[in-house]
Amino acid sequence: MSTKRKVILTCAVTGGNQFNRKHPKFPITPAEIADAAFEAQDAGASAVHLHVRNPRTGDGSRDPALFRELTQLVRRRGLKPVLNLTCGGGAEYIPSLDNDGIPAPETDVGSIENRTRHIVENLPEVCSIDVTTQNQMDGDREMVYLHSQRTLRGMARTFLDARVKPEIEVFAPGDVLFANQMIAEGLFRGPPFFQMVLGTRWGLPCDVETILYLKRLLPAGSLWSAFGLAAMQMPMVAQSVLLGGHTRVGLEDNLYLERGVFASNGQLVARAVRIIEDLGASVASPDEARAMLGIGKTA
Repeated sequence: MSTKRKVILTCAVTGGNQFNRKHPKFPITPAEIADAAFEAQDAGASAVHLHVRNPRTGDGSRDPALFRELTQLVRRRGLKPVLNLTCGGGAEYIPSLDNDGIPAPETDVGSIENRTRHIVENLPEVCSIDVTTQNQMDGDREMVYLHSQRTLRGMARTFLDARVKPEIEVFAPGDVLFANQMIAEGLFRGPPFFQMVLGTRWGLPCDVETILYLKRLLPAGSLWSAFGLAAMQMPMVAQSVLLGGHTRVGLEDNLYLERGVFASNGQLVARAVRIIEDLGASVASPDEARAMLGIGKTA
């Protein structure tokens, strides 16, 4: 039996932010996103993290009908990796130009029920919860990524009731501290699974020192993963593995194999698999990942 450490490798196949429209095969429709999930599966991903997009415009969406269509597609085709649906939509506060207290028309801040409806309806194995409030950029658009403590607690209770495993995404040290408080309140079942988001503008630096600092803040027994954006995607795969964590790649976070060369999700997963194996670890199978996360098999 192999004694190599098992690494959960997630592929985030499309995301919801702006992207370079010159990419020839960026997945937009539910069918294209489903195909990308299976491409990631074939390349060796343990889990897939899925958003939906408006099929007409290509912009990010949180339309429950699109999530329903996508989830039915991947389940009907027998998806093997852990199914992880985003629950990050509905938290974009864009202030008016002359008054932060007045939201601009582009603001999209939803209620707890509104934001979690697609999770309750589709019951993925895992869903993301972004335990943060932060100044962020989407392309050249400024926004406040807004989560009150009340909303985060309410979302966590919804996931508990639905028996969906939260992937706790953190963008700052204080995010970890509040997540720890939520764990103490019984809002996350163990083992908690943290995802360190590195390299966003005005967010966490994309370096080893940041991972080491955040690791010190995690509760004992936590699972953790870290990923970097753009050109730092693969370096952070290596660093996360070397420091004992799990990791993530995919077109949500990086569009390129190298400067000027567009990537596919399968190519990014394959490169990450090679890095993980070259470092003496191995990629967890989907069922090994489920066992590590404490979840059952796909519905």
